[in-house]
Amino acid sequence: MDKRVWTFSAALLLVFSVTACAPFQQYRTVYPEVCISPTSAPSPECETHALQQLPTANGSHYLLGFIEFDDQGQLWDRKQMSEVIGKLAGEAGTKELLTVAFVHGWKHSAAPGDGNIETFRQVLAQLSDSEAQIARLTGAPPRQVAGVYLGWRGGSVTVPLLEELTFWDRKNTAQKVGHGGVTEVLSRLELIKQDKESTEPGRSRTRLVVVGHSFGGAVVNTALAQVLETRFVQTTGPAGVQSDVAGFADLVVLINPAFEAMQFTPPSDMATERGTYFAAQLPVVLEMTSEADYATRYAFPAGRWFSTLFENTRDRQRYNAVTREQETINERDANIAALGHFKPYRTHRLYPLSDQARAQVKTLSTTDSVRLFIQSSADWGHDQPGSKIPFGDVVLERTTNSAGRNPYLLTYVDKHLIRDHNDIDDPRIIEFVKQLILISTQSPEQAKAIRRLQTPAAAP
Repeated sequence: MDKRVWTFSAALLLVFSVTACAPFQQYRTVYPEVCISPTSAPSPECETHALQQLPTANGSHYLLGFIEFDDQGQLWDRKQMSEVIGKLAGEAGTKELLTVAFVHGWKHSAAPGDGNIETFRQVLAQLSDSEAQIARLTGAPPRQVAGVYLGWRGGSVTVPLLEELTFWDRKNTAQKVGHGGVTEVLSRLELIKQDKESTEPGRSRTRLVVVGHSFGGAVVNTALAQVLETRFVQTTGPAGVQSDVAGFADLVVLINPAFEAMQFTPPSDMATERGTYFAAQLPVVLEMTSEADYATRYAFPAGRWFSTLFENTRDRQRYNAVTREQETINERDANIAALGHFKPYRTHRLYPLSDQARAQVKTLSTTDSVRLFIQSSADWGHDQPGSKIPFGDVVLERTTNSAGRNPYLLTYVDKHLIRDHNDIDDPRIIEFVKQLILISTQSPEQAKAIRRLQTPAAAP
């Protein structure tokens, strides 16, 4: 080929690669001022603010903060983190908080208009309205709902088709982010909850939930895996007495998480070896993987097969306290398969009650949602192997070899509820996650008040 053609082709490739790159920048650069938006979608002047207050359609409101990380997993600006954490700590000084931290995944970022941000706003708005309704029923003041969106560069290029090839590049970045500043941010958020509890022992209703989607699930797992293992061993209650299993914060949710099952082996083993859980045990980890998530079902193991080719593995045995039998775990399979697609670790199936099209699914009213929450709370308390718990239009079915109230819910999701790797905004999925959050963030006093409402008239 002519040298000039080579030169031109190389220059064209260079220009294409540069212009195709996803922006490497901090998006939320205005703080500490809280931008109060008059509409549910933030007004244009709010889009660059790291702290926002937004209204719901029913008259409630919630806070939304942004904390951003670079490709090395480091905070873009420690001041941004300090302002967001400081605002929430200040709010906790005068009221109870329900904080949800969300780590987005592949192809997403903290850029204005990102679809994950919009879905996160929907969840926060619905939680705010549910808190107001629960407060009216129980007589307790509603908790202030706050969201913290942890943003990183989930996509390295923006060209269609070409961006599909960034899966492994972004997996590596997710691991860096998880080993970077995320643990500090999540620990500081949990400290707000712990400080509140220290001032109001046994009475605080301030709670924290952490959610990670896709590679955001890998970020969360990397940041919290060892913490979760330690707290499972310690449990809660008097020293030397096995009691309720503690987790990080009050609930960790992983949706289509893109990391190998082997990384979740210790929690799965510990949860399986324990055969009984007390009635007070609440969910600790909810993992959800769609059977239609082909990125983690096919592409993920293909890449892992090559990258682990020279690793040594074995078949190992673990005890299942429900079946009272030894189970064989193939380490090679666990080291290749993404967590949700590794069948031996699954504890649940989530499927719709009907085959209606998504376009026909309606978002539940706040009243109906809270009524279902009251019933599902009671159902969780009576959970056992093989239980089927309805959550509105979906059913959560526990496997027969998983103990009732085992707080690690590894759930395989029907393809009609989550249609692909990035599809997380089905109203039924949002409702289900919201109800699990409400169940997991009850205070003892709130749980008692809810039990008083669990009458035949209150059931759906």
